[in-house]
Amino acid sequence: MRCTRGQILALSMTALCSLAAQAQDKVNLAATTNTGDIGVFYAIDKGFLRAEGIEANLISFDTGAKMVPALATGELDVGTIPGSAGIYNAAARAINNRIVADRSRSAPDDMYQTLMIRKDLIDNGRFKTYADLKGLKVAVAAPGISILSIVNEAAKKGGIAYNDIEKVFIPLPQQVAAFRNKAVEASIMIEPFATLIAAAGEGVRFASTYDFNPDGQFTYMVYSEKFSKERPDVARRFMKAYIRALRAFNDATEKGRWKDTPHTEELIDILAKRLEIPAPRIRATFPHAVDPDGRVNMRGMQIELDFFKQQKMVQSPTIKVEDVVDLRFVEMAVKELGPYVRK
Repeated sequence: MRCTRGQILALSMTALCSLAAQAQDKVNLAATTNTGDIGVFYAIDKGFLRAEGIEANLISFDTGAKMVPALATGELDVGTIPGSAGIYNAAARAINNRIVADRSRSAPDDMYQTLMIRKDLIDNGRFKTYADLKGLKVAVAAPGISILSIVNEAAKKGGIAYNDIEKVFIPLPQQVAAFRNKAVEASIMIEPFATLIAAAGEGVRFASTYDFNPDGQFTYMVYSEKFSKERPDVARRFMKAYIRALRAFNDATEKGRWKDTPHTEELIDILAKRLEIPAPRIRATFPHAVDPDGRVNMRGMQIELDFFKQQKMVQSPTIKVEDVVDLRFVEMAVKELGPYVRK
């Protein structure tokens, strides 16, 4: 059968599209089930990664701490994780995963991360001040993570010791049920779980963690050593897409609340779909703070590391914050994108 010129052109275009699809660089990307991952969700769903020739294989974890071993082996290229003793201990063993960008941090007016107290303890007067954390069961997502440092800062605010507080390790999604079942009495809680607990009348946002941990650097983007060393150009392009997403998100928030912008509803709809939570409930949450250029708060990281060393969670006395941070991909992305101008 003889093809017409138009048919040949159509077939050629199809072949080119197929080749383009095959040429996409695949990146194994791990994320958790909370609103803090809007940066990676938006970079995927808005097409920023695709525009950089990248196809993301998104893998869900219930806590970022579980990503660390897979990053160490190179099974994961990118992960979004809380600060942890694990990344410092890995660096001490010459496993060079690196914190490469901000994911969420503390800021004035920010209620994304809060000290959540069970409502009945507020109502009956058992809990009134930070000192009343003494003896309480406080939920923490996993051992060895930065939330433990935040618990320590809350204890200091109340004039009590870190060991005066009982820590109960429960992944964040399961903490909602733990409040309902009265299995725990408090938590360092983030969104969307804080809003779900408050809306159910089971917990009260006692205070933003900014009140006692103003330099808090909550979570990070991490590159595996294999990814950054063996595929640096893909790592650079990935970061460019991510910074574009962070800037769009930052434009949609102001003083810890969602703004009315042309793409705010788009961001909320993406979170609603990804987290399987109705959009109105997402709209009611408090968005997190993040640096629109992706730079991390080194002072907050130092507070974490000092805590990990004090608690013997990090054994190496010589390991430094600078040993686990690599901002060159952020700097390349910012140089290419230009200065951030808030819209």
